[in-house]
Amino acid sequence: MKLTAYMCALSLTAGILGCELAVEAAGWNAFRGKTAGAAKILESESLSEEGEAKEAQKAQTKEAPAAGEEPIGELPEAEETEQLWGYTNLGIANVDNHLNVREAPGEDGKLIGKMTKDAACEILSVENNWAHIRSGKVEGYVSMDYLFTGKEARSRAKEAVTAIATVTTQTLKVREEPNTQSTVLTLVPIEEKLEVEAVEGGWVKIYLDDETAYVSADYVDIKEQLETAVTMTELLYGVGVSDVKVDLCQYAKKFIGNPYVWGGTSLTKGADCSGFVLSVFKKYGVSLPRTSREQAKRGTKVQASAIQPGDLVFYAKNKTINHVAIYVGNGQVVHASSPRTGIRISNMYYRTPYTIRRIIP
Repeated sequence: MKLTAYMCALSLTAGILGCELAVEAAGWNAFRGKTAGAAKILESESLSEEGEAKEAQKAQTKEAPAAGEEPIGELPEAEETEQLWGYTNLGIANVDNHLNVREAPGEDGKLIGKMTKDAACEILSVENNWAHIRSGKVEGYVSMDYLFTGKEARSRAKEAVTAIATVTTQTLKVREEPNTQSTVLTLVPIEEKLEVEAVEGGWVKIYLDDETAYVSADYVDIKEQLETAVTMTELLYGVGVSDVKVDLCQYAKKFIGNPYVWGGTSLTKGADCSGFVLSVFKKYGVSLPRTSREQAKRGTKVQASAIQPGDLVFYAKNKTINHVAIYVGNGQVVHASSPRTGIRISNMYYRTPYTIRRIIP
């Protein structure tokens, strides 16, 4: 079964209200975080075609590798991976935190991106144990020592794949409950991606950091997605920023991919949003309170137009601060987001900022 047909079954359009029972029968209400519910449905529907596909594949002559390249023998067979989540030769980052993507094969190659744990890539070729890959906006080389390939990659991807709702309207209201009379918690811009927990009639239950909320199904498009690499360009800083702030941001980003643990303060074993901020700033001799609400009382308030790397961005629910992130430049923040995503990079406006505070002048 082609992925496009499956994705159409998941896509939410204006007609989704009339298809509510079909959607629920497909298991959407059981779809949570990084479970593989939808992926398993895809697999079961394709099993009936697998036998024929394998016989047809055996009858074909395999194409010889291009000159100067090694055969990609470790990659999944075509009939098992073709167009699964948009990948043909799927690779999954086999790391605990992040995998470096380099401009040229070899440890001395310029660093051009990073793949977090379980991020996906298309493997274009393999030579001397270095894979030429494409992941999101990044194309470069990674060591084969840190990639799952073949059946291992497919199995890992099924565990990591997530249903993502992409906002299709200019500004989308995120509500506390699934009705238009409910409180608006925040506003989300067009093309922002929200992780889906379930579809409930004409509403989509989404994760908002470590809490859940609702958006109208009429204004999002839902598809299964795997994480991809982050470009180094996406992590650039602005000008006129002190060395200590640059160093602080670089230090904070070292922990991207590490786990979120409620109440935790460990940058490696797990931290929540305020625990992550507390521990990062502690390294630079700055003592901060334990909760985001108390941290928001420190430093000086700055406008979004004057924000600099190292400033703290606070978010609120019903005007009560409940989340904090570190601004790292280029319109992005690093934060301990949720148990499903861990420490990650996000658009600063993935939800509406409540206030911004400058701790280090």
